Amino acid sequence: MTDIHTMHALAQLVPPGSRVLDLGCGDGAMLAHLQKTRACTGYGVEIDDANVLGCVQRGVNVIQLNLDEGLAMFDDASFDVVLQIDTLQHLRNAEVMLRETVRVGRIGIVAFPNFAHWPNRLSVLQGRMPVTKRLPYQWYDTPNIRVGTHADLAVLAARNRLQVLDSFGLQGGKTVRWAPNLMAGTSVYQLAKGG
Repeated sequence: MTDIHTMHALAQLVPPGSRVLDLGCGDGAMLAHLQKTRACTGYGVEIDDANVLGCVQRGVNVIQLNLDEGLAMFDDASFDVVLQIDTLQHLRNAEVMLRETVRVGRIGIVAFPNFAHWPNRLSVLQGRMPVTKRLPYQWYDTPNIRVGTHADLAVLAARNRLQVLDSFGLQGGKTVRWAPNLMAGTSVYQLAKGG
């Protein structure tokens, strides 16, 4: 997540003082921001050596772990919030990790590129895979192993009996509540275990 406006918008969803687990935390920028601005504590989970070093340099506690291996090392509800920002589309076991997110955290916040955003639809109608700010790679060199839409995650959450606390889109750091599946480049969901 490189967009500072998106980072600030997502940070507002995390209650001050929360214990946070940031899955696929990159260089730790989000967790460092939460520590500084919202008095949060917690850990990042990252696999890339350079990003782990970046976390350490930022003063972020980090665990080097391949998320495709799961979160068995964490107990149920051991964190207030589990972040999965720009991670879900890279995972082979996305459905399992979605369930694990709400098992390990009381609340899960998931954000990912929304493939149904209108510029992406236009590219597909023109016979090409989209290349946008949110999806900056060509089809042959993308690290994303799957694409999804805002509407797709609603269906997946229901299928897994997850409670959707809130869902909306982000575009240019601004919240999009009207037709987010069409109008937003980033899809955001706040999830909890179903009742």
